[in-house]
Amino acid sequence: MKNQRKVRDLAISAVIAAMYAVLTYLAAAMNLAYGGVQFRFSEALTILPVFTPAAIPGLTLGCLIANLGSPLGIVDWIFGTLASFLAAFGVYLVRNIRWKDIPIFAPLPPVLCNAMLVGLEIACLSDAGVFSFGNASWGGFFAGAISVGLGQLVVCYALGIPLFLAIRRSKLPTYLGL
Repeated sequence: MKNQRKVRDLAISAVIAAMYAVLTYLAAAMNLAYGGVQFRFSEALTILPVFTPAAIPGLTLGCLIANLGSPLGIVDWIFGTLASFLAAFGVYLVRNIRWKDIPIFAPLPPVLCNAMLVGLEIACLSDAGVFSFGNASWGGFFAGAISVGLGQLVVCYALGIPLFLAIRRSKLPTYLGL
């Protein structure tokens, strides 16, 4: 039984990683996935740790795979993936804080983590695209954090909460034993 649970969790993580990567590449095709203005449809999936901790590695790996296509390269692989891991873990931690049985704070960790870490990443890039902490300025950080944070806020609440409600109404959590 324990091995079945491990296999199930691994499969769930893999499916989430694939969905995240595909949805990010879809957003990238519309120039919405990388840089200062981000509207990644995949970020709606950050609500999934409310249902299972298996979503944490899935979202983290999905972000890493998605960021392999980032024009920012290894910097985005590190900062973006770290932001996704911390966000997913944060969602899991606040999953039981609910209003009318809706985890109303669950979308906040992705908004805050991405605003802070990706905002810092953007602030550290020079006009030539060279990353250095010496390039950072408070103005650049705040501009990047606000821009990324607003996109996250829209996606995580406007798409994430309806996704939560749709999954909760479906038989999927019961079917998967969540």
